[in-house]
Amino acid sequence: MLGAAGIAVPARKRILILGGTGFLGPATVEAALARGHQLTLFNRGRTRPGLFPDLEKLTGDRDPRKGEGLKALAGRQWDAVIDNSGYYPRMVGASAKLLAGAVKQYIFISSISAYAEESEEGADETARLATIADPAIEQMGANFENFGALKALCERAAEQAMPGRVTVVRPGYIVGPDDPSGRFTYWPVRVDRGGEILAPGAPADPVQFIDVRDLGAWLVKVVEDSTTGVFNATGPEKRLGMGELLAACQRATTTKGALTWVRAEFLEKQQKLELPIWAAYQGKTKGFHTRKIARALDAGLRFRPHEATVKDTLAWYKTQGPGGRVKLAGPAPEQEAAVLAAWRRDAATSPAPGR
Repeated sequence: MLGAAGIAVPARKRILILGGTGFLGPATVEAALARGHQLTLFNRGRTRPGLFPDLEKLTGDRDPRKGEGLKALAGRQWDAVIDNSGYYPRMVGASAKLLAGAVKQYIFISSISAYAEESEEGADETARLATIADPAIEQMGANFENFGALKALCERAAEQAMPGRVTVVRPGYIVGPDDPSGRFTYWPVRVDRGGEILAPGAPADPVQFIDVRDLGAWLVKVVEDSTTGVFNATGPEKRLGMGELLAACQRATTTKGALTWVRAEFLEKQQKLELPIWAAYQGKTKGFHTRKIARALDAGLRFRPHEATVKDTLAWYKTQGPGGRVKLAGPAPEQEAAVLAAWRRDAATSPAPGR
């Protein structure tokens, strides 16, 4: 289909989003609206209900046992559904079964946590998936230890309900402006604060993430192209080191700060120390930030420069007043200072070889 200027424009799609007002949802909505698609949101109406006042909104619950459940979806037709709020296989299965005759394509947002192992470098979508002793459990666990296995079961439930019509998307860390997790955001904000900065591991340690705006835009393309299959969806396109990411954070601010690189072996011994996004490039997590994304690239996934994500995230964070949307992850200043002091003492008594 060609527009007035002879430029190809997509056929208008009717898209149902299960969720739509959290983090990935709004980015997807905005991308779809920019492409001229017709949207319906289905959710409980509790998270930021004032967003998108002009869109059709259906109220219900992912759990068909609660309230009106999925009744608002009955008897309707859409071209595709994007499920970015499914965490338990019983509920995903219920949605997919109900919508099997109502949509042509079911896009389920899973996670790279669905994989059983994080030690293998360069693993692709054929890697073994996580399992769980009780597949009927509907609790994430104190440390979210059930999250990955439950996502894997959700994938299976969707495929069983709509064989051959499911797109499974396994993102890594989803980041950028409006991120409520405070994980990626910690780094540009911490560098902007200045002073001595605890930099984890080594500069070359790989790190993967995807800007929510890039993921949202690609999900719309997946609908437009009727793309099905299983895809890792993280980035950037080429390998990025933690040092490059922190250098981008430094370029995004005029605040003076110095990076002190602390070896992974030392950090692993520090109790209750949370350094978001980063994972030790060794042992059980050596492959965590090295997932292959060739399939998604072939299907049109594209990335903005990581520098833009850093800059935009910091700018957005600075618009958040007291009690705003995000609480930063990562160590408190006093904990960071204590770990750095301990690192210096350790290095003075038993210098570690360079990496």
